[in-house]
Amino acid sequence: MSPFDEFLNRLPPDVQSSVRAIWESLGPDEQNRFLNLLSAFPSDANLMRMLVKLSTNQVRQAFGHKHRVAIVGPANVGKSTLYNQLVFNKPDHAAVGPLPGTTRDNQQADAGLFTVIDTPGADAVGEVGEREKGLAFSAAEGADFLVLVFDAIQGVKKTELDLFHELSVLKKPFVVVMNKVDLIAHKDVEGVVAHAATTLGLKSNQVIPVVAKDGKNLSRILMAVASTEPEMVAALGQALPQYRWQLAWGSIVSAASASAVIALAPLPVMDFIPLVITQSVMVLGIARIYNYQITPQRAQELVATFGLGFLGRTLFQELSKLGGVPGWLLSAAIASSTTIVMGYAAAHWFEKGEKLSSDALKKLTRAMTTYLLESLKGMGTRKPGGKSLQQHIQESLEESPLAESSSSLDDEAKK
Repeated sequence: MSPFDEFLNRLPPDVQSSVRAIWESLGPDEQNRFLNLLSAFPSDANLMRMLVKLSTNQVRQAFGHKHRVAIVGPANVGKSTLYNQLVFNKPDHAAVGPLPGTTRDNQQADAGLFTVIDTPGADAVGEVGEREKGLAFSAAEGADFLVLVFDAIQGVKKTELDLFHELSVLKKPFVVVMNKVDLIAHKDVEGVVAHAATTLGLKSNQVIPVVAKDGKNLSRILMAVASTEPEMVAALGQALPQYRWQLAWGSIVSAASASAVIALAPLPVMDFIPLVITQSVMVLGIARIYNYQITPQRAQELVATFGLGFLGRTLFQELSKLGGVPGWLLSAAIASSTTIVMGYAAAHWFEKGEKLSSDALKKLTRAMTTYLLESLKGMGTRKPGGKSLQQHIQESLEESPLAESSSSLDDEAKK
């Protein structure tokens, strides 16, 4: 089974046909980009939000209006909690509470790729219940996609099944999620999902187990929504390279600031194991971001292959002859700069399969060392504490243009 068919098989039947039609309308290049996106789509909720945020501009350019996604289901199943996971701005969050009926009206807000609508419980009875059900169905009728939420603890009983059939009549693309699986014993989750799927006439992999309060499996919901619109897929695909670099940069900043602290130790610069371990862990993390299979041993081999330890020692000897720069400052700047260049070189390798030349590595290391020396001079000449040095390095790197794009390093490497 192809990667696309595996993905398609996880969507409800009513969604499969529309996604299949979209797939067949794409050219070979677009299909390859779609498959690359599937393999690299982040599972972590925070990373997912970053990707969606980066995609927003592309979506606005592609659409005259944003698609509308309605979250529908019985009362007290966690619809509002899921809604809050998708909403961009906290002031737009819905009120949540343990008692049924907290949400009395429809509420909508920006979710980046689309407009998301929170609805009242669609299973209530009585005069108030009928009104709220009417509001929920009105939102569903006007939506382009439905997220049907059920409670994993309660399961899918007759009331939930009737609601599912009523919503199915609308013929809207949808995805089914079972919320609150964290409240079920881990060994029982698979059985609960399978039973719900059977009751709804779906396959087990077409029902998504989620924990709305912490965003577990949020990415699967978003991917199901995005897959029904080629513009959304294209927007996500365009954002993916930037998303990867920004995540990699976060890992690089953490490792570079730690490297600066390591360099404060009274040992020969670049000669000790902790720095190699720090850089190897960083490389391993960057490999995962770029969906590149690598072992911890292979990560250490890459660190050694790039030879930045030797380059750092050479640069330290050269710059120390110039005088005027305290040894601790020079050591910290070089340890950080070589770590940054190591991270960039690894990202370049994983993305393009190309190893940077020795000349390019030297240019980059010198440029980053100069940048960090200027930044660290503001700390004075006395050796600082490790915590303050680490914080200073982090703030300096987080404010640099590299936090948004690797373009300046790309340009420097090509000179």
